Amino acid sequence: MANTGEVSVDGGDMMRYAEYSPKTQSRSDAEIDRRLAGTLIAVGLGVAAAGFAGRYAFQLWKPLGQVFSETVRKMPSSAFSSSYYYKGGFEQKMSKREASLILGISPVGTKAKVREAHRRIMVLNHPDKGGSPYLAAKINEAKDLLDKESRR
Repeated sequence: MANTGEVSVDGGDMMRYAEYSPKTQSRSDAEIDRRLAGTLIAVGLGVAAAGFAGRYAFQLWKPLGQVFSETVRKMPSSAFSSSYYYKGGFEQKMSKREASLILGISPVGTKAKVREAHRRIMVLNHPDKGGSPYLAAKINEAKDLLDKESRR
């Protein structure tokens, strides 16, 4: 038999294509309808649960708001004040007190403490890292003033 380029049905390429054909599992319309109905019921129950939870939260909000405002009124006013921070701007000519406040060290600190405090603050406020050039200049001025007046 001469090979004419035809594909044999019993063991050739036609059988290979049959191996890769998708196997269909036909679902009935009733099964699809049951799955869709189950999904819709689950979504509906979820929406209803969210609605009831929201209603319950709004009913609780008013008494909780009153309790919260009473608690805030009872707290001492110093808890909300900014007494930890220095109030006021910079002085015209920097003093030793202001320099020590800027660096967060004692006015009689050593040069090593001044250098360490300056480095720590400049890492946080350097202009190349997004800090203010004005604050960096004030920090450098404070370091220079305290370096000049501090002991070794």
